[in-house]
Amino acid sequence: MHTESIERLRHDHTFGQDRKKSGERRTLIVIIITALMMVVEITTGIIFGSMALLADGLHMGSHASALTISAFAYYYTRSRAKDNRFNFGTGKVNSLAGFASAVMLAIFALIMAFESIKRFFSPVKIELNQAIFVAVAGLIVNGVCLLILGGRDDAHHHDDNHTHPHSHEHHVSTHTDHNLWAAYIHVLADALTSVLAIVALVCAKFFGQIWLDPFMGIVGAFLIIRWSFGLLRSSAHVLLDMQAPQGVLDSIRQAIETKGDRVCDLHVWTVGPGIYAAEIAVVTSSPQPSNYYSNLLPSEIPLVHVTVEVHSYR
Repeated sequence: MHTESIERLRHDHTFGQDRKKSGERRTLIVIIITALMMVVEITTGIIFGSMALLADGLHMGSHASALTISAFAYYYTRSRAKDNRFNFGTGKVNSLAGFASAVMLAIFALIMAFESIKRFFSPVKIELNQAIFVAVAGLIVNGVCLLILGGRDDAHHHDDNHTHPHSHEHHVSTHTDHNLWAAYIHVLADALTSVLAIVALVCAKFFGQIWLDPFMGIVGAFLIIRWSFGLLRSSAHVLLDMQAPQGVLDSIRQAIETKGDRVCDLHVWTVGPGIYAAEIAVVTSSPQPSNYYSNLLPSEIPLVHVTVEVHSYR
């Protein structure tokens, strides 16, 4: 094969991960706002004796930590995108950051649950008016952060024009910034916890139901644990190279098998936010070049790296 042809077949594996996304800037702004409000809520929760308020502050702190990991993941993914030590680029850094965030969330939740249970047996006096004021302020701050993070990130493109026989010549259009979406869910959970704190404090003030304060702390802890386990599952799915959703596999199989060929082995896994790699083994009585089968693949599936093996039978 001529040197010119070999050079033409070579390609990088950045898959657009080297571009700075607007979600990175928005995440940094929300980190600053969240961290400031966290300090206020934890301090006032301790001073006014509100477990619900303290739990909300700790919850906000857990999200500030998770958002910091998210911001670092943006930076690391972008700065190392062209490092060829990463076989399929740095897209999985986001999933690794999500896994770490989930572990942190679970730890914070366990602390919240423990402190709330202690308050059931050893209640403390709560300065309700001040605590309600700070809880409402926390909810407002969360609302502002949701507006900052809201919507989809700027579309990013992956110019992955592979031309070698074992790749899918495909241009991936636009995809959601899943890192930004995770940050949005973090803040949304914060807002829900703020609502729980407000409900508990208002009921304690007007109906004397002081027990609701630690109870809402437990409810908040349960919500965080549930969210963290969901994040653990989804991030581990990517980190362990588990198969893509069944719908993706079925679409690929149907596209290849339309003319009587058969897919005897199929592996599709996530290599970054919204992008997949695939290995496909085809059995056929009339073999074609591998790029023939690559070009049959559905254009709506964001495949950035495809290897096709062709096996003939007579």
